[in-house]
Amino acid sequence: MPASPTPDSPFASRVLHWFDRHGRKDLPWQHDTNPYRVWVSEIMLQQTQVKTVIPYFERFMRAMPTVQALAAASEDDVLHLWTGLGYYARGRNLHRAAKHVCSELGGEFPRTVEGLCELPGIGRSTAGAIVSIACGQRAVILDGNVKRVLARYWAVAGWPGQSAVHEQLWQIAGQYTPTERSADYSQAMMDLGATLCTRSAPACERCPLAGDCQALALGQQSSFPGRKPRKKLPVKSTAFIMASASNGDIWLERRPRSGIWGGLWCFPELADPAQAADWCLDRWGVAPDSIELWPGFRHTFSHYHLDIQPVRVTLPTDPAAVMEAPDRLWYNRERPAAVGLAAPVASLLAQLA
Repeated sequence: MPASPTPDSPFASRVLHWFDRHGRKDLPWQHDTNPYRVWVSEIMLQQTQVKTVIPYFERFMRAMPTVQALAAASEDDVLHLWTGLGYYARGRNLHRAAKHVCSELGGEFPRTVEGLCELPGIGRSTAGAIVSIACGQRAVILDGNVKRVLARYWAVAGWPGQSAVHEQLWQIAGQYTPTERSADYSQAMMDLGATLCTRSAPACERCPLAGDCQALALGQQSSFPGRKPRKKLPVKSTAFIMASASNGDIWLERRPRSGIWGGLWCFPELADPAQAADWCLDRWGVAPDSIELWPGFRHTFSHYHLDIQPVRVTLPTDPAAVMEAPDRLWYNRERPAAVGLAAPVASLLAQLA
């Protein structure tokens, strides 16, 4: 391991040489590069693959091409564009950060890792990516792909979520990050992890670091980085009440800002599907014309499984007879409102169509 970061260190030079020949250079956020575009792309790429992010990023940029446009948008506008991308707190934090940049910083992003880390949703690695890629300054990154490359190269034992392992990887990343071509190096390391040093079946025969990769030498690439200790996820259950008016509009309610699907529009939930008729009487003073149980399914979060029982309820009235409220609306599927929808809700609405 080199004692200090140098632009011509063997590690960095091999990575950059590989990037010059094989790296990805035509991703949407690599054009018209600026801190805003890099920031949005890096937030979207957290725990999400590039091929999934590309259409979301392009649609987001068409709707909100500047931080000022994002700050001026409503949260519903932002979450609508985020629908299906998951981890919706990212979208809410993106919106909050944009408002802060415009109201407190004159629309200009900080140019330091420390300054960027003060914005909602921006951590050390994301800040490093913005500073290196958008600002052309030396900064260290350590996203999931980079962790995997470095953990295998040095056979760093343990799960990177453990503080000691995490800090060890940060130290290694800092020692290898060059002073020149920082933007290319950051992109190269992310590309290396995403395209060659993958979680399963890594393409070691094409890797520029294969010659002295310790995990490869041990024949234990799959052992690094260490896996998060597994625990059995608890199972919860709920019933989605898909209430439709006589004209086909569907009743949705906005969830609280905190908790799962925070701020998104969802179907009302009941613990027991058998309570659907009584719930309609309590909510609207009318009994449903029909109640139909749809096949249940499971939606898995990081910390539990949720078994969902959809209940199709048809009401004998139209939206005019059942008033909306700020956090409740009749959703017209032919002219859908621009609101954020939880992924299972969006799927069920498509089936209702």
